[in-house]
Amino acid sequence: MDSILSQLNPQQQAAVQTIDGPLLVLAGAGTGKTKTITSRLAYLISLGIDPASILTLTFTNKAAKEMRQRAFELIGTDLPSHPPLLCTFHKFGLLFLKMYINRLNRDNNFIIIDTDDKKRILKSLQTQLPLSLVATEISRYKNSLISPKEAIATAKLPNFKEIAKVYQAYEAYLLANNLIDFDDLLVLPYTILEMDPQLAHQISQHYRYIMVDEYQDTNEIQNRLLMKLCSAHSNICVVGDDDQSIYGWRGANVKNILHFQDRFPGTKLIKLERNYRSTQQILEAANNLIQHNRKRLGKRLEATKGPGPEITILANQDEQEEALKIAQAIQNLIAQGEDPSQIAVLFRINALSRSLEEAFNRLGIKFQLVGTIRFYERAEIKDIISYLRLIANPYDEFSLKRIINRPKRGIGKITYERLHQEAQRLGVGILQLPELLSSQELAALIGKKGAVAFETFVGGLKELRREVQGPLSNFIDRFEEILGVRHYYRQLPDASDRVSNIDEFYGLFRDYFKKNPSATLEEFLAELSLQSEQDQLGGGAISIMSIHASKGLEFQHLFVIGLEEGFFPLTGDGCDIEEERRLGYVAITRAKERLTLSYAKSRFYKGRRTQLEQSRFLSEAGLCQGRIRIERKATFKKGDLVKHKLFGIGRVVGVGRAGKEFKLSINFGGQIREILASFVERI
Repeated sequence: MDSILSQLNPQQQAAVQTIDGPLLVLAGAGTGKTKTITSRLAYLISLGIDPASILTLTFTNKAAKEMRQRAFELIGTDLPSHPPLLCTFHKFGLLFLKMYINRLNRDNNFIIIDTDDKKRILKSLQTQLPLSLVATEISRYKNSLISPKEAIATAKLPNFKEIAKVYQAYEAYLLANNLIDFDDLLVLPYTILEMDPQLAHQISQHYRYIMVDEYQDTNEIQNRLLMKLCSAHSNICVVGDDDQSIYGWRGANVKNILHFQDRFPGTKLIKLERNYRSTQQILEAANNLIQHNRKRLGKRLEATKGPGPEITILANQDEQEEALKIAQAIQNLIAQGEDPSQIAVLFRINALSRSLEEAFNRLGIKFQLVGTIRFYERAEIKDIISYLRLIANPYDEFSLKRIINRPKRGIGKITYERLHQEAQRLGVGILQLPELLSSQELAALIGKKGAVAFETFVGGLKELRREVQGPLSNFIDRFEEILGVRHYYRQLPDASDRVSNIDEFYGLFRDYFKKNPSATLEEFLAELSLQSEQDQLGGGAISIMSIHASKGLEFQHLFVIGLEEGFFPLTGDGCDIEEERRLGYVAITRAKERLTLSYAKSRFYKGRRTQLEQSRFLSEAGLCQGRIRIERKATFKKGDLVKHKLFGIGRVVGVGRAGKEFKLSINFGGQIREILASFVERI
């Protein structure tokens, strides 16, 4: 027992030794959350508590495996013959259903279907709506405990009325074939416990000690299930960090952790604030930023590692300059012997990775894109490139096959094969068929509806082929007008990221022909082919990833890009500024030693170059007060024209130093003022 407690700080010890009653452990980033949970599990067993009465729930199999291994290492040779149940929420649901699904008059030899199976079933139900949209909405209905009958009764818009009917047919199909989907692993156990209070009491009596990891990420159905498991007692310990609740978009409800003390009166609250990961400079920025959130329980991280290097802010004219600066900085780090696996670049929006990928390719820096795919390999970008290749070369049947039914136009696999066979018979390309066959002959081949769709499709490509003979600066507008690729992807459930990627590509296209007005479409495509290939380099790779994908990770050298209003934080309808701020907190606390935050004065936004303001998060984190190093493309010099938000436009008449900042003497209409360089911008 002493060996379990000896390696813990006082707050961790208090959490481990609190056995009975509700316990909320507010564990800040890098404060030893996993160590505390595993030590508490080992401590419970060391007290002689029956391991079979302990239930620990996590969110990933990886976390469950790590916790189990670390807990058993602490126990040592006294391993229990019947170990405690430590698993994910969904694994618990599976085990429960194997025992009790008969309460729903169903056999326990059910089969669990995956996402692809689900889409195949939905496709067989012949809905005309995008399958991803239908699948997402059905999942939302289930996790909100809305039955098909209720969904049909409450749906108002035509699309949602259709989804509700598909939901009803889908549920009937699952029941008839004794199938359950991923959502059912939580919904059905809750349904059984809700309809049978006696069973709920019995299960709660069995699991008398419950622990939950990453409690801030629980959704409504998970929280309701936990309440059922605690119906006979209140011995529940939840560990989490409200400041790291960043999955609201997929159903996580930060209110679960914020209101835990209301749901369980008498809760003991223990805060883990001693951070073992980051320097004080980094933690001070994180603390300053997150304190601007109103809906939080409140804590302040304290460093055990000392002050550390200053945080660097990169001010850039555009995304190309940003990417090049970061690539060069990373190249220098690697040349100095730094481990590439300890270097990472984070972004809020996936589309921002494109300029980084290009810069790293140019400098020969090996990288891995974590949790997503490379920009030019994303489905929506490959679709657009396929269209452009087809416009440049109408005989490119590889590209044609990919996009002939994207967006959907009623030309499926069977129709395509008929067109392909007829083209082979006539010895022409598929796109040449309307020139050789009449509309009646095409209709006889692929049906009237298919023929009309195919002729419209070919006609649109012909028009675009004529457009590329002239200036290409405005070509992309006509491209979208005729083909509607962006409009198609806007209808899918993950529309935000996809549309951002499309806008990024459209902006790239416009910028290329603005800089190279005499270039051809073929030259542009050739340039893309070079950009999208990464040399096979030896050694380790740096990581590029979204902030969401970085949660739980840490890096010695960290770069965060895109700190501008509208990009990070995201703004506009549906955006939760407090969750955006929590994302900023998560990003900053991934850094162990050195942190660089970067912003650009302009980026492509919705396909256009837009002037941007630096993110409010920089000032909220206390990083715009001259305490940090600001790197600019060049130093200011006498004679430069500059702009100040209050005093307007002035001319630099003198340059000096003020600590680690430049101090400028500026003539504003005859009045000389001395202002720090970080408060003005060159024009």
